[in-house]
Amino acid sequence: MKKIFFFFLMIASLTCWAQTQVVAHRGYWKAPGSAQNSRRSLVKADSIHCWGTEFDVWMSRDGVLFVNHDEDINGVEIQKSKSRDVRSQRLPNGEVIPTLEQLLQVAQGTTLQLVCELKPHDDKQQEAIAVKKILKLFKKYGLENRVTYITFSYPGTKMLIQQAPKGTEVYYLNGELSPRDLKGIGAAGPDYHYSVFMQHPEWIDQCRELALKTNAWTVNEVKDMQWCIDNGIDYITTNEPEQLQQLLK
Repeated sequence: MKKIFFFFLMIASLTCWAQTQVVAHRGYWKAPGSAQNSRRSLVKADSIHCWGTEFDVWMSRDGVLFVNHDEDINGVEIQKSKSRDVRSQRLPNGEVIPTLEQLLQVAQGTTLQLVCELKPHDDKQQEAIAVKKILKLFKKYGLENRVTYITFSYPGTKMLIQQAPKGTEVYYLNGELSPRDLKGIGAAGPDYHYSVFMQHPEWIDQCRELALKTNAWTVNEVKDMQWCIDNGIDYITTNEPEQLQQLLK
């Protein structure tokens, strides 16, 4: 009887581990010659066989989509600037800031799932236009089946759910909505800071009951990675993808 129990315990543990996927936060930017949200960070994430890579998208005043985490780059605020003033800005590794279109061209040569974060824009009309342009670009490059959308913007979440092709996974980042609330708006699940799941471990079980998935960010310490793995978090977003891969092995 004990052998049977331990057999099923082992199977359950392996199943949990198999479900946990590694998402490189802003790409694998700690690799040599890389930088956050750079083309190289995307390629390096693919080279170590991450499941996915996360990146952030802003739209300039004249409608060009750029990939950058902060609202400004080298003091140039993207959402309030013309694209000509943004295009010349360089990342710490010397690359020119990529447009979303340029990044997707590189992504076509990889197997990565693309976790695209729509940044909240001050002008919600501008944000609505950004949503349409983002969706159009993923369709143009044939990557609609390889994209997951995330955002801190509640209006942006709803727009992506309504306008993306049916079955596209859209996650909300803010951390205050329960799984039932997320299910109600059609989200794929919570993409919350790992501390939120630690405070509400019952939400993980509720997500399973509601057929929702869970993503935790940004998980960089081994003890926190292990907690997420042990509790069956589906996706872990991290700045230390190789370390997480070793834990999962």
